[in-house]
Amino acid sequence: MTNVVDGNAVAEDVRNGLEDAIETLKSEGVQPGLATVLMSDDDASATYVSMKQRDCEEVGIESIHVEIDPDAPAEELFDTIDELNADPEVHGILVQLPVPDHVDDRRVIRSIDPAKDVDGFHPENVGRLVAGDARYKPCTPHGVQKLLEAADVDVEGKDVVVVGRSDIVGKPLANLLLQRGDGGNATVTVCHSRTDDLASHTKRADVVVAAAGVPNLIDGSMLSEGAAVIDVGTNRVDADNDRGYTLTGDVDFESAKDVADVITPVPGGVGPMTRAMLLYNTVKAASDLNDIDVTLP
Repeated sequence: MTNVVDGNAVAEDVRNGLEDAIETLKSEGVQPGLATVLMSDDDASATYVSMKQRDCEEVGIESIHVEIDPDAPAEELFDTIDELNADPEVHGILVQLPVPDHVDDRRVIRSIDPAKDVDGFHPENVGRLVAGDARYKPCTPHGVQKLLEAADVDVEGKDVVVVGRSDIVGKPLANLLLQRGDGGNATVTVCHSRTDDLASHTKRADVVVAAAGVPNLIDGSMLSEGAAVIDVGTNRVDADNDRGYTLTGDVDFESAKDVADVITPVPGGVGPMTRAMLLYNTVKAASDLNDIDVTLP
């Protein structure tokens, strides 16, 4: 019987596992603080930020939110980042992307203090990740590792195919799975939009992580019997319902679950884990910045 991994349940375990660490920090006079910055009128971005704020409130992390008019000069955003970098009560900073066209998103990432870059996107943190000395693991790749662990999937020595080469998921995940240590030591192939005969790669894989952003790109015929499938994709597809759309992954769930031993659904798989690992990184940042030892889940 296929194990459909409940990302909400695994994320709840991570949040519960942070409670002792947060209490330890509070006992030392430190309340972890996450600053979210929104410079957009995009409804999806606003919803995502509000979910992060709610997550913080539920676990005892102080949520600091700043909204900036999307038409404001770029320097208003960079001045805000500078203020948050200097604020000792802010341990993590997240600028919700995308930002308006007149703002250089690469400069946004580089402007955040690497010690407060809980997304793990700053070039210094990317370099440390590749070097095997990660300060923060990016949230979605770390969440994928936690899901595999929860499903008792050991990637050591296994063939893993990552479909997608984004800076946010594909590249950092491939690096994490390659590295020595728990959750690593895999043989990793990275496929992408220019890959010839994608199925020839996924068909031989023990583990497939789909993160290309293409609805139903991978179906059951492209998988090996007993594979583990982690679906990172979250795509809006037109539908005849009140919302006018439905969410679907990069994997055709119905055909894939008949072949795979382990699979994550969309929604309810990787998405909750991304948010949970943001909380994890914020608590880690508060610990590191204040030199207070805590135990993380």
